[in-house]
Amino acid sequence: MTGTPAAELVIRPETSADHALIREVHARAFGDAVRVPGLVDALRTAPAALEPLSFVAVHDGRVVGHVMLSAARLDAPRRIVDVLTLSPLGVLPEHQGRGVGTRLVGHALAAAAAAGAPLVFLEGSPDYYGPRGFERADAAGFRSPSLRIPPPAFQVARLPAYEPWMTGTFVYAETFWALDCVGLREEGGGG
Repeated sequence: MTGTPAAELVIRPETSADHALIREVHARAFGDAVRVPGLVDALRTAPAALEPLSFVAVHDGRVVGHVMLSAARLDAPRRIVDVLTLSPLGVLPEHQGRGVGTRLVGHALAAAAAAGAPLVFLEGSPDYYGPRGFERADAAGFRSPSLRIPPPAFQVARLPAYEPWMTGTFVYAETFWALDCVGLREEGGGG
């Protein structure tokens, strides 16, 4: 198993030449060659209010990680707000635990802030994402889009463009619903 020293890691926007490598990253990171790689492919081409932001981590000339930010909405009392969702984040198993994911999340949040997004939402481990700029979304005044998302896993990062009136219900883009990538599914559950 090789290490991934942070100094040797390059984070850059994905290119079309990276697409097959990105599919491999997510297939290996999630142990599923269909759902998450398919989500990434679909989000690239889905019509959306905001263009997806997609970045790869490259070590020794090899793509070892990937993160994507895509358009979502916040149904706020004042008006609908265009926001982003961070999903997916994947790192090749042999490079996990070495700061690759942390660097990708930091880069993604900086890019979202530079693009003027006020909020970034995700579903994930609060132990992992909390130290990387996210907080429990329900405690910050946001409603989850699904009862299948455990409250601690529904998280948000508030960026400089955020204003206090921006509260309400987070709404995933149709692509997440169509591919059944929202919330947890019961083991062996149908549907």
